[in-house]
Amino acid sequence: MARARRLRHWRSAYRARAGALALALALGAAASAARGAGVAGAAAAAARHSGNVDVYSAGSLDTLLSKSIGPAFHRATGYTLVNTPGGSSTLAAEIRNKTVVADVFISAAPSINSMLEGRKNGGWVSWYASFAASPYVLGYDPKSRFAHDLRTMPWYKVIVLPGFRLGRTNPSQDPGGVLAIRALKDTAARRHLPALVKLASETSDEYSETTEQSGIQNGQLDASFMYEADANSQHSPFVPLTGVKVQGDYTITLLRRAPHTAAAEAFIRFLLGPRGQKALRADHFIVLSPARARGRGVPDALHGVIR
Repeated sequence: MARARRLRHWRSAYRARAGALALALALGAAASAARGAGVAGAAAAAARHSGNVDVYSAGSLDTLLSKSIGPAFHRATGYTLVNTPGGSSTLAAEIRNKTVVADVFISAAPSINSMLEGRKNGGWVSWYASFAASPYVLGYDPKSRFAHDLRTMPWYKVIVLPGFRLGRTNPSQDPGGVLAIRALKDTAARRHLPALVKLASETSDEYSETTEQSGIQNGQLDASFMYEADANSQHSPFVPLTGVKVQGDYTITLLRRAPHTAAAEAFIRFLLGPRGQKALRADHFIVLSPARARGRGVPDALHGVIR
């Protein structure tokens, strides 16, 4: 009988000690998890930044950068994108002449970077990376009296009809203007249409990028040459330039003496990374992954997104 009581007492004590041990282990695990969460939270907080990154970019990227990339980049890093859009040649000239201060330059044509390369141009650019492309198309006003013709006839026959109002950018300010002239001249040679050569030489149809886009939207133009990605972002219907192949090839670089280097590198990593590429594809850009560099001096921090 006494032996049975001692056995029951031993079992009861064992269960009590086992329960206490389990409770201690559980509390330890919870404390460890809390400490881990605290460390992770502190790390996440430490990863947040503040300040601006000043980007000068081809005007055809304005909607994408301001409405999609910019807000997502801020949420991910804490940095704020300050984007200045315009004709690539005009922006490059402003950077070269020191009339503006920028961190990142995005051009719609690789050749524009030569305006910023070398000692005579200030040595602003020592490398650039090609990261996306977009075909050149003819965007048009869906309410134009020529809209049906554009949908049913070759574009090069419609734009020479009496009363047709055509727009394009200035080739000295924007690569898009160069592409428009190339499309007109190449088509004129292939189709034996001298009227297109005359159009290519006229300057009365030249507009800035923003004016050109608004001209279609408010009915001042029947159609305008533009990038397909730009037409999509502006919700403008368009027709392809059948018979010729012209496209914008976008490049990006971190400018020498950039005042916000860390923010600039973070922006480039974001734009060329998975989230930036997803946004580019959603806007119908042709994405190069990874981006392809030319020149020397790509920062180590960008080697993961630039080859």
